[in-house]
Amino acid sequence: MARTGRQASSLPNSKPAAGGRMRVVPVSPGISWVEVPEADLRVLCGCPADSVKHLIKRGLIIPTERGGVTFETGPNVILLSDVSLQNGAFCNLSEFPILQMLYRQGMIIPGHPNCTSRKPLIMGLAQQVEAQLDYVMRGNYGLLSEQEMVDAGVPPDMAQEWMRMKLRFAFGAIRPPRDLLDTCVIGDGPAILPGGVTVRRIELNIFEFAFEDETAIVDLNLGLGRTYEMPYHLGYHDLKRGYFSVVHSGEGDGWDPERAAMSTIMMFQGKVYLIDAGPNIHGALQSLGIGVQEVEGIFHTHCHDDHFCGLTTLFRADHRIKYYATPAVRASVAKKLSALTAIAEDSFGEYFEVCDLEMGEWNDIEGLEVLPLFSPHPVETTVFHFRTPWEDGYRSYAHMADIVSLDVLGQMVDDDETRHGISSQLMGQVREQYLIPADIKKLDIGGGLIHGCAEDFRDDASGKMILSHTALPLTRTQKSIGSGAPFGTVDELIPSLQEYRLKAAHGYLAAYFLGVPEHQIRILLNHPVVTFNPESILLREGSRCDDVHLILTGLVETIEPDSDRSAILSAGAMVGESYALSGEGSQETFRALSFVRALRIPSALYRNFVGRNEMTERIYRLADLRNFFNRTWLFGESLSNLTEVTIAEASQPFYLAAGETIDPCGQDYVYMVRDGLVERIIDGNVVEYCGIGEPFNESEVLFGAQPVGCLVASLRTELLMVPGAVVRAIPVARWKLLELHQRRLRTFSSMTQDPAPC
Repeated sequence: MARTGRQASSLPNSKPAAGGRMRVVPVSPGISWVEVPEADLRVLCGCPADSVKHLIKRGLIIPTERGGVTFETGPNVILLSDVSLQNGAFCNLSEFPILQMLYRQGMIIPGHPNCTSRKPLIMGLAQQVEAQLDYVMRGNYGLLSEQEMVDAGVPPDMAQEWMRMKLRFAFGAIRPPRDLLDTCVIGDGPAILPGGVTVRRIELNIFEFAFEDETAIVDLNLGLGRTYEMPYHLGYHDLKRGYFSVVHSGEGDGWDPERAAMSTIMMFQGKVYLIDAGPNIHGALQSLGIGVQEVEGIFHTHCHDDHFCGLTTLFRADHRIKYYATPAVRASVAKKLSALTAIAEDSFGEYFEVCDLEMGEWNDIEGLEVLPLFSPHPVETTVFHFRTPWEDGYRSYAHMADIVSLDVLGQMVDDDETRHGISSQLMGQVREQYLIPADIKKLDIGGGLIHGCAEDFRDDASGKMILSHTALPLTRTQKSIGSGAPFGTVDELIPSLQEYRLKAAHGYLAAYFLGVPEHQIRILLNHPVVTFNPESILLREGSRCDDVHLILTGLVETIEPDSDRSAILSAGAMVGESYALSGEGSQETFRALSFVRALRIPSALYRNFVGRNEMTERIYRLADLRNFFNRTWLFGESLSNLTEVTIAEASQPFYLAAGETIDPCGQDYVYMVRDGLVERIIDGNVVEYCGIGEPFNESEVLFGAQPVGCLVASLRTELLMVPGAVVRAIPVARWKLLELHQRRLRTFSSMTQDPAPC
């Protein structure tokens, strides 16, 4: 869990009873299963990304048959996390678990054995329950009216046709989630569930279930530094930064327990672009040796979770990553994100650099041309064609995620504008656009009512077609139409004859050693680029640092002795710099998390370089502060050298005597404890301790809101004041502060209704 302060625990020493009425299964960190067969109750406790896949892997969702009908087993209740974010990831992604209950279990299908008066039940804090209802609404329908579409820049006549189509997909009406779901708010006391089972909150994210004489405790908190796990293993891949190539990073769908959902990573002139960001994109990037700092931009097709919920990974950069989508897609994504996080829709531009695309037109992005085309779907969706000039014309790639089979689309044709459906003109346009040839085309062949069909592309003139977005093995017919693409395989459209890593190295060094003459920078560049295999050690704790390594690609973890904390270093960071300058042994171990390419610079030469350019004092001072920041939760992840330097140079020390109170109200600073201890006191009770490396005053910096309680130094304390403007400009830091603010708000809300002045 991303709690940086420490609260005293009142958790009772309770364990699941040994009887047979309740079954409790720890599924994965942050996910548990509670089952009470006598009450016909099966509770999915925690629903982060891919929770359905975890249940499948654990055998908690299996195929079954009753009355001649084949369907799946699974949960009928979801317990939500008290907080919407943990360690930067969404906690409450109920979209796919709810779809599994409604359709794959059959709870909404007329005549199905499971279609009774009972609905899926979601339960938790009132605010989280309401947020989920809004989020589910956006996941089902995207923009909800013609006016919302027009507000997003869709021409009125087009908005009218889109709404006709949307209502046809929705069987005639935009239905509020409460028509499909039941809800239960867990307040201060026990909540009563069907069959007499009760659940109560003991502490934040810790719940006790009870049935007759049995009890069981479920903890939805993630440990420090833990993340939600992937249900599949992706291995390690040594990826080249290409001129124009596509890396296949997912060919499954939201139900495939063995593969990531359909997505692509595209390389263009050495830059990294994502097409969609589904569950566990952080794991895919790590497996491919790509740090989030290297991601130039994302092209986004639509807001369904299997293409959307990895956006939080992109918030973990130290700069705003470019977001490419049509305005209508962006609007639906921003509304869904707002529902999940309780941040305003217009905050979207504070985490991304928004780059709107013109639908139906070729948009030029520094030589990479992209054509977004309308795709019929229940939510606002586009497919993408990419091309760039080469030799006798263009090389091209088409990404056809979440399309609809022509057979299904044909059944929707209705030229009567007073009825739901699509016009025959739009039908013809979509059919024609489906078959625009490309050198490589990736197709959604998921079938059903809202996905594509391989047979529609049998006569497609594209050079190579890749079949994707399915959990099923390819049939013989499908295999005769298109290819597969295992994770990490690459299709190179234009070969690279340049070394992009050395260009990146020059940029990192020139920015770090600002003002140093070019010929001096070239001294450092004239050294070998070396490769470290995944899980190998670059520098061991206690060892002398003989070489400084400038990371060019890949990820490196720093491991401190006797500490649960670790930092993640990526492209642009230096390994061992401070130890090379001081000559002291390393105080931590640096270990490769992926294939790592690094520029190896001898320590003696590096010391001479720093001294010759009269930067010794500055580098020592910055290195000391950067080492501190790297050991903190707030700044210890994926910050480039330049960003770390910006933070260090902007920070100011502030000292408190023992017993002295600090009043940060109106102060636009994040306060970091450099040494000492700060207590938070509410109604005379110490409710939190902020120790070394821990931040406070996030509510003031994010929202201009007064912190809760009194903040008192329990001993002589040194603080670092980091300007709020600096922190807000770093998406990963801003995102973490939002998570911290929400967790503290939940923790302290029961202690005080209003901020308590000292």
